[in-house]
Amino acid sequence: MTLDFEKIEACVGVVFKDKDTLVQAFIHRSYLNEHPEVKLAHNERLEFLGDAVLELVITDHLYRSYPKKTEGELTSLRSALVNTNSLSLVAQTLGLNEYLLLSKGEAKDTGRARQFILANTFESVIGSIYLDQGYDAAQLFIAKNLIPKTEEILEGNLMHDPKSFFQEKAQEKAGVTPSYKVLSESGPDHAKTFTVGLYIGNELVVEAKGPSKQEAEQEAARQGLVVKKWR
Repeated sequence: MTLDFEKIEACVGVVFKDKDTLVQAFIHRSYLNEHPEVKLAHNERLEFLGDAVLELVITDHLYRSYPKKTEGELTSLRSALVNTNSLSLVAQTLGLNEYLLLSKGEAKDTGRARQFILANTFESVIGSIYLDQGYDAAQLFIAKNLIPKTEEILEGNLMHDPKSFFQEKAQEKAGVTPSYKVLSESGPDHAKTFTVGLYIGNELVVEAKGPSKQEAEQEAARQGLVVKKWR
């Protein structure tokens, strides 16, 4: 297991005192199954820590920056900022995808499952920065890489739950409640992929995939809003 620390630190923007803490942020559980010689743990504990730090930083920022917004509005905005799509996109922009330590099977997957891994890795990196450098450094990392997306979310009206928002728009524009149908399932029981169709009446608006029916439906609603230009 060899990683170019200087390149990773350049991506993250932090020079680590403990390089192992940085490496651990990129170790997926599946990698250790194929590399039992690796002495470091996988990144799930760091993800747990990073998630808590991320929520506090984002909550504090939104509370101070938008004093006129209600609790419900702030919650929706926070959810839009820290959801899988948002975090995975930031992780890709930073180039974190290049340093993931995955099993051969996981490395082949570039779809929704990879988005989850990237989002979790982003949170793990936050956890590693917090452990190695402290809260202020973690806050700076989040402020630099994620908080700027806030205005984009507000301007694009992306703070609503996609499925609820699509239903609201379908009822307003078409006078009907949309429906979802599982079109196919594939993969083993522990790693299934569901393909869901989103319908308005008999019209198939879009098909989308996800690791669960719920995720596939949310992705279908997200894509449906784009197709219908209802965002």
